[in-house]
Amino acid sequence: MVIFFNMVMVIMVLLSVLGAVIFLGSWAESGEGSSSSSYECGFDKGLFVRSPFSLRFFILTVIFLVFDVELVLLLPSVFLFLDFFSFSGLAGVGSFLLILYLGTIYEMSQGSLSWVCSAHT
Repeated sequence: MVIFFNMVMVIMVLLSVLGAVIFLGSWAESGEGSSSSSYECGFDKGLFVRSPFSLRFFILTVIFLVFDVELVLLLPSVFLFLDFFSFSGLAGVGSFLLILYLGTIYEMSQGSLSWVCSAHT
């Protein structure tokens, strides 16, 4: 049994070393240089140094995800608090909705929910 274990360990070490040698050998630079650069979606990396990025769209997407997760957390609370009109159930859901409402008011006051930005004069 010990001999079999030792033989398996030696084979595993040899296969690991062989895999490392193959990996390091394939990692060597070819003459072109384009094989090591990223090529994604048909666009060369050097052509577009700065692509346009809509910060408003990103913020709106993050806000949507936050409110979506809050809605997913709110819906099971109806089944969690079967006695919904008790004080503890009403206080829990009410405080959750209050935080959600205050977050919406804060985002509206910061202008994150307005899609069209006004021109600065």
